[in-house]
Amino acid sequence: MRAARDETSAAAGPGGPAAGPTGPGVHPHPPSGPEAPQDGSEASQHGSEPGLDLADASRRAGGARRLAGAAGRRLAAERLRRAILGGDMAPGQRLVEEELAGTLGVTRASLRAALFDLGAEGLVERIPNRGARVRPVTLDEAVAITECRMALEGLCAAKAAERVTEPEAERLRQIAGQMERSVADGEPLKYSALNHELHRLVREISGQTVAAGLLERLNGQLVRHQFQLSLRPGRPQASLPEHLAIIAAIVGRRPAEAEEAARRHLRSVIAALLDQHVDQHELDQHEEETG
Repeated sequence: MRAARDETSAAAGPGGPAAGPTGPGVHPHPPSGPEAPQDGSEASQHGSEPGLDLADASRRAGGARRLAGAAGRRLAAERLRRAILGGDMAPGQRLVEEELAGTLGVTRASLRAALFDLGAEGLVERIPNRGARVRPVTLDEAVAITECRMALEGLCAAKAAERVTEPEAERLRQIAGQMERSVADGEPLKYSALNHELHRLVREISGQTVAAGLLERLNGQLVRHQFQLSLRPGRPQASLPEHLAIIAAIVGRRPAEAEEAARRHLRSVIAALLDQHVDQHELDQHEEETG
């Protein structure tokens, strides 16, 4: 089967910001089990291991030889990326090098190199005289990123419509049915997981590995916005017909229609992001006036 990396893991719940400067999502071993959504459009949630106690991790790592060089750099980057994309580390959260290096069992030089790599991906930023932190993404950036995704998701949908096999078409039909049931049953997190799986599968079917890689990076910067959007009342009901239209066009092997359906869906995501911002602004103003 054509392989494609999962674009991201899931976002944490509303109370999800990590405790402490490094956060609970940095595990000594990658989480096991299926990773759930954060879709190409709206995020969701996955099960993960309990948080790692930093003091305990440091004691255990203290007697062990830390991984150095390229291997340590890859390990640290992979696990930090997982934690950030999974929503286990909140936007703006400080990344303390010594604590992270001890937690992950890598040298400080390897950890610093990994932070540099994540900075190039737009996931981390370095603040002068303050160190590194998880990079927050503004509304304007989120809209601009989604506009780029629009072109790439459209391309993948069109390619998928050209290449889809009957077994793949059947899997898409199954997802469509499951999405309809999750909306009818009022299960937004389940819908979000299916949403994520749909976008991942479309990228996989498309065989467009370059576009898939670009989308993975872009989506990684939108975790917090996507999670908030996924919980917006009425959002699953609004996006369901858009997803069903994408599936119908791909299964029907209509590339132009599939591309337009994907673009239409992303235009809807942009509109929802802007509406959400307006609602939040009005709520903040009301709290100021009544507080």
